[in-house]
Amino acid sequence: MTTALITGASGQTGSYLCELLLSKGYTVYGIVRRNSNFQYEAPRLAHIKDPNFKLIYGDLVDNPSMVAAIEQSMPDEIYNLGSQSDVRISFDIPTYTSLVNAMGAINFFENARHICPAVKIYQASTSELFGNSIDDDGFQRETTPMIPVSPYGASKLFAYNQAKIYRQSYGMYITNGILFNHESPRRGDNFVTNKVVDYATRISRGENVKLPLGNLAAERDWGHAKDYSNAIYEMLQLNSPDDFVVATGVAYNVEHLVKYVFEKLNLIWQDHVVIDDNLYRPLDINRLCGDNTKLTKAINWKHSYTFETLIDEMLEERIVC
Repeated sequence: MTTALITGASGQTGSYLCELLLSKGYTVYGIVRRNSNFQYEAPRLAHIKDPNFKLIYGDLVDNPSMVAAIEQSMPDEIYNLGSQSDVRISFDIPTYTSLVNAMGAINFFENARHICPAVKIYQASTSELFGNSIDDDGFQRETTPMIPVSPYGASKLFAYNQAKIYRQSYGMYITNGILFNHESPRRGDNFVTNKVVDYATRISRGENVKLPLGNLAAERDWGHAKDYSNAIYEMLQLNSPDDFVVATGVAYNVEHLVKYVFEKLNLIWQDHVVIDDNLYRPLDINRLCGDNTKLTKAINWKHSYTFETLIDEMLEERIVC
């Protein structure tokens, strides 16, 4: 039986990955952070009753707990999904963001090198690595220069480069997945897709609230976290580690997202949206749109959700609730 260790297991993508690996017969150890409110620790995992699923308390900034997690699980595969992933908040807490995303990753690589050097490691990278760097055809790919414009992106670039260094220096199996924006009904309400869906459904029920937003012109390539968790798994089944962009290849701006959601609920979005200058980032990315050619050649991956079916599912979940 294959054993996997997942940091960030209680996150959106981590929860889908837990379900996927358990369906394939894995023993899965999921690391979650201790929260003063127990109900917030792992709500996305509460439905999993599989005896092969085990939760471990730990934190990427507490290296002894990471050592203990590796020694307890002795995994065949490690999926490092844990991070401080709010780009806007990373400007407010840059030191913590760097400790979690950069130092947390290198500690994990170093621990694995000494405890289980043959383990396969997936390192969660991000389209934020690119910043406003984009190729002439309007896409970002593995060869596009990486010039991040946020503490979050910079911390992730450090981890991305360290993954490559450990791979080349020690022969370790470490794959970087450069995932573009991925969403689902499990997405946190602090991220723009679920924030828009949340406010729009509340307004449709008669609540007198305004939706505060920042940069409506920012373009993003939005996919479904379930599709992306499948890609993550398939990457780690390849014979050799590599770096892969995971994206849909289609980008929409935030205004298009807002218009689509509000029109689905028969609402006029301009009547309910206010622009809040505090929600603008000190530096922002104008356009993110990924070219997944390398990935699709390696694993024949295809995304099953479109932008519309993704948002429809998120809306349906909110309406049912």
